[in-house]
Amino acid sequence: MRVLGVDPGNAVTGFGIVDRGSVLAYVTAGTIRAGTLRGPARLAAIYEKLITVIDAHTPDAISLERSFVAVNIQSAFKLGEARAMVMLAAAHRGLELFEYTPNDVKLSIAGYGHADKRQVKEMVQRTIGASVPDDLAEDATDALAISLCHLFRAKMPRPLPPPRKALPRRPVRSVSLAGAKP
Repeated sequence: MRVLGVDPGNAVTGFGIVDRGSVLAYVTAGTIRAGTLRGPARLAAIYEKLITVIDAHTPDAISLERSFVAVNIQSAFKLGEARAMVMLAAAHRGLELFEYTPNDVKLSIAGYGHADKRQVKEMVQRTIGASVPDDLAEDATDALAISLCHLFRAKMPRPLPPPRKALPRRPVRSVSLAGAKP
């Protein structure tokens, strides 16, 4: 299973892809920077880059960090807009979308729901291995953690039990029920 994790942000949106085969493997990670773009142009840039990443790496699902309650209402609106672009990209590519709170992600990765960024980064690198670049932006590392969170929490397919061996048939004996009434 290949999962695209997304850490939405007002100015920077992080993305990271992890593949789970026989082992966990780093695929790619990076950031989407809107730069000086504002309004619809910023949202279009986020959407188009996500579509490019999805088409290039064909994930099976998208894992998205659920918003926290922001004090600044304008920041909360902008964050919601970035989240909407992720949801739209998932819908347009027919991908399932899963959401996790920041505390769920930290608990899954570092074993502590209030882990700091350094602890999360260290555990992402330990979990995936040496293939994760050391110079990744925090947003990209967080996105990898979101991918891992889904891979850890998703239901693992269980192998079917081995078929039962048929028992040899025993001959049926007739039994006389003397005195039995029908």
